[in-house]
Amino acid sequence: MKARPPQLRRLALVILAVLVLGGGSLGYVLHARHRGLPTATVDGSFSLAGPGLYYRDSATGQVARRSDTGGPPATGGPACERFYATGERALCLRKLPGIPARTQALVLDRRLREIKRVTVPGIPNRARVSASGNVLSWTAFATGDSYATTAFSTRTSILDLRTGYLIKSMEEIPLTIDGTRYHASDVNYWGVTFARDDNRFYATVSTKGRTHLVEGNLRDWSAKALRENVECPSLSPDNTRIAFKKKVSDDPAAPWRLYVLDLADMREHPLAETRSVDDQAAWLDDKTVGYALPGRDGRAADIWSTPADGTSEPSLLVPGGSSPAAVS
Repeated sequence: MKARPPQLRRLALVILAVLVLGGGSLGYVLHARHRGLPTATVDGSFSLAGPGLYYRDSATGQVARRSDTGGPPATGGPACERFYATGERALCLRKLPGIPARTQALVLDRRLREIKRVTVPGIPNRARVSASGNVLSWTAFATGDSYATTAFSTRTSILDLRTGYLIKSMEEIPLTIDGTRYHASDVNYWGVTFARDDNRFYATVSTKGRTHLVEGNLRDWSAKALRENVECPSLSPDNTRIAFKKKVSDDPAAPWRLYVLDLADMREHPLAETRSVDDQAAWLDDKTVGYALPGRDGRAADIWSTPADGTSEPSLLVPGGSSPAAVS
C-alpha cells in the first residue's frame, strides 16, 4: 500500500480535529459519572429537600435557598447562570468558556447531584422543569443576547427523562398558525412551560417580526398558535393561567410589561408591576409571581414579586438574586 502524501495526512488531521472540537456544539446527553467530568454540587448538604425559594445569588453565582420560615438564606448550591427547580429535579445552565459560545445544561436530582448533561451552542437564557421533574427545557441565544431587537436567534431544547430522548431544537415541530400549517426560515422558539400531564406545553414562537403563544403536544409533536404578542409564558400551578411579558412599547429600553392570561376565556390583565421585565416569570404560588429586574445599588439583579390578580404593589423579595423557583 502506498503511503499517503504529507498534504493528505495533514488534511486528515485537520478534519479530525474539527470533528472532535465541534462535537460538543451538536448537543449530547452524558451521564455525570463519566470519568473526568466535574459534578455540579458544591456543598453536599445543600439540596431540594428543604422547601422555600431557590434562586441564583448574584454575588457568588451559586444557587441559594430562602426558607419559608425566615432566617438567613442557605448557601452552597451549584454555580449556574440560569436555574430552575421543582421538588424532584433541577436544571442548571452554565456558559462554557471559549468561542463560539456554548451552553451546558446540567440536570440535577433532588440532592442536586448531576445525573445528565447536555451541551448546545449559544448563551444560557431560559430554563424550566415540569412539576414531576420528568421533562425539562432550556433556551440559548444562538446569536444576539436580547429579545428587544430583531437581531437574535434562539435554540430551544426539550429533554424527556422518562425515555432519555433529547429534542435538540424545537424548530422542526409542525406549527399551525391561523389554522394553516406554517413554514418559515425565521422561526424561533423560547420560554417553554409545562402542564402537569408532562405532555402539554406552552412556548413563544417568533416569525416575521411577530410573537405568538403556542400550545404544544409532546406525544403528537405538534404546536398551534393561540394568541399574538405573548412572550416567555409561565403556566400557573393550577394550570389555568399564564403569566407572560407583553410588548407595549417600541422603546428598546422598556418594551415589555407583565400580564396574566386566563386560559378559560383568553382574557388578559396587566400586573401592578409597571417596569419593563425581561424575564420568564415564575409562579411562587397560585396567587403570586416572581421575576428578576436589574438590581439597585449596583447589583446585577433583584427578585421581585407581585400578586397575579393585578392588585397591590410589587415587593422586593430577594436583593441580589435571579432565577427564582418556589419548591414546596
